[in-house]
Order: sequence, then C-alpha cells, then structure tokens
Amino acid sequence: MDFDRFFRDQIDGLHREGRYRVFADLERRRGAFPQARRHAGGEISDVTVWCSNDYLGMGQHPTVLAAMHEALDRCGAGAGGTRNISGTNHYHVELERELADLHHKEAALLFTSGYVSNWAALGTLASRIPDCVVLSDSMNHASMIEGIRHSRATKVLWRHNDPDDLDAKLSALDPKVPKLVAFESVYSMDGDIAPIAEICDVAEKHGAMTYLDEVHAVGLYGPRGGGVAEREGLMDRLTVIEGTLGKAFGVLGGYIAASAPLCDFIRSFSSGFIFTTALPPAVAAGARASVAHLKVSDAERTRHRDRVRKVRDRLDAIGIPHLANPSHIVPVMVKDPAKCKLISDHLLDHHSIYVQPINYPTVARGTERLRITPSPLHSDADIDHLARALNALWSRCALNHVSVAA
Repeated sequence: MDFDRFFRDQIDGLHREGRYRVFADLERRRGAFPQARRHAGGEISDVTVWCSNDYLGMGQHPTVLAAMHEALDRCGAGAGGTRNISGTNHYHVELERELADLHHKEAALLFTSGYVSNWAALGTLASRIPDCVVLSDSMNHASMIEGIRHSRATKVLWRHNDPDDLDAKLSALDPKVPKLVAFESVYSMDGDIAPIAEICDVAEKHGAMTYLDEVHAVGLYGPRGGGVAEREGLMDRLTVIEGTLGKAFGVLGGYIAASAPLCDFIRSFSSGFIFTTALPPAVAAGARASVAHLKVSDAERTRHRDRVRKVRDRLDAIGIPHLANPSHIVPVMVKDPAKCKLISDHLLDHHSIYVQPINYPTVARGTERLRITPSPLHSDADIDHLARALNALWSRCALNHVSVAA
C-alpha cells in the first residue's frame, strides 16, 4: 500500500469539502489579552482573538503568573513522572483540596486534561461496575463518547436535554442494573444549558449515578465559579462533577470531584491516571491560584456577562445571525463549510480578527459556524471593530451573490 498516497487523498478530500483546518501561528502577548501576534509569511502582525476558551483571561492574570513563577523557582519544570511512581507534588495535593472545596465534595482527582479526565473516569466507572449501563446525552463531547466506548459497557443514547426521554430509557432497563447518566451543563457549540435539576430527578427516581461535565461552566457560573450546578444549588445531587483547568481557569488540566471512595477508586484503577506523567508543579500552582481567586472575585464574571450581552446586542443590531442561548457562547451561523472558512480567512487577513471556523465533525454538516467567545478583556472598541467587519463582509457576500445562510 502507498501509505503517503492514502494520506494525501484523505487530506485532499477535506480540501474539496472546504473543511481542511489551517492553524494560525499565534503568539499570545502577556498582559495584552485578547491581543496576539500572528506569524505568517515571515511577517508579524497584531490580531484580536475572538475564539479563545480562556474565557476570563485568567491565563494572563498576575496572581496566576506569580504563583507559577514561584512554583517554577521552587520545584523546577516537570513533575518527574507519574504520581504513582515519582510521588505526588504538594502543589497537586493543594489543588485537589481547592477543587474538592469548590464543588463541596469530599475529594478531587487531577488529570492532564479535561479530555483525559472524561475518558479515564467514565471508562473506568463503566467498565469496572458490573453490568453498568451508561445513558449518554446524544450531544455529549467526544471525550465522553470515547470513555464510554472504551469501557465496552452498554450505552443508551437519550435525546439531547430531554429528561422525559431519559426517563423512558431508564424505565426500559432492569431496575437492578447499575446505571450511570452522563451529560454536560453548558454545551460548547450551541451554548445551551442542561436542565440539571430535572435530570437529577429522573436519575434519582431510577437509582442512577449522575456524571456532569462542567468544563465550559467552571469559573464562569455560580457565586464561587463552581459551575451551573453551583449556581442552581445542585452540586450535592451529582455523583461526579468533572471540570477543566484549561478554559475559564486559564491554565491546563482536568479533574473530577466526588466522594472520597469514588475518587480513590478512579485513582487506583484508571490507566489514564496511573500511567501518565503528572501536571508540572508550576501548572498546578497556577491553576490553584486561579481557582482560589475566582472563588472570591466576581468582577471577572460580571464584566464577562456585560461583554457577552454587548456582542449579542451589536450582532442583533446589524442583522448577523447567531444562536440565541442562555450561556456565554455566541455561535454565528454560516451553515456552509467553504463560506465559513472564507469568512474566517477574510476576518484574519483583512481585519486582524481571529475567529476559527467550526465545521464537521465538530458540528453537524449544515450547521457550520463562527464560535465567538467574548472575554472581560475585550474592549468596546474591539466589539465595534468585530461588528463593523462582520457587517461589511456579510454585505459584500450579499452584493456578490455569495449567499451566507441565516
């Protein structure tokens, strides 16, 4: 087999469909977020980033940077290996305590990313609980899907955010079978929010465990940044809360928070925890500082809500189509992969605005979009520039009879 020929043919297919991904070569500027330097063709230019998951700009926060510098000076660069063999650095211990407290749980367990925490925790729970059946929301993230698939447990899909369908699916199962309901709070592409209380009602009715992915909510929602479940006073009703340190907390890593026996069970049996190098101490220190800061400071969340509201208002005023939702995610709907990339490229090349096109398989075909994520650090001038650029581009496409679907 000509392997390289096969690879080229597959990539050519992506080009033909208009969904080949080009990574912008960017350099974040310390203290200047959301500004970044773009490296292209041997030239450097300034751009404004509108699609970062560093939702609150905490990756630039002085408290976070100071904590990372201090840990780097004390401990050096790496963790030295797995926690199982090389030892648990004290910064890991402190961060897990901080996260357990954030979610009012007995314990927490760190992983190297949010993807790994979902894959490892769901995979371990579903594979090692005898005859476990996992009921997965049909729009769950790829990391949850992979964890469930890896477990080889029986999986039952229920309609997205539909507690009645979940109830019907659970009712069809043997009452004695162990059951695990897995879902998210904020869904990252459409920005919709799960009816957590109603889902917990159904799960409790059938004696099922609940596993809530809050990666796009931690830091952003609740009085201390504990997520949507904290905002709605529901954390105690959830068996497992999973989160990330790489989005609103601005650093890197994933975690679960749950009972002490459950966390110890995952720690002891999950290959995704046991056999991987631990987070560097400086990363753990920075994450702990971020979590601790957002527990007591609401200024970032308040400003963030204001920026999201202003972006939505400006888009409405100029007639740019975006999905209405109750979250911080602003999906501008293009509904065509080639046009989505064209708009993204034009914004970057002609307006110094970076917003990555979102195409299949991240979203369904025909729902391609620009996923805009305002931050507290986007200024009124940044918002005005974004709105003017989108308005000009939409108008130009219309004049040239290049339809951009609403």
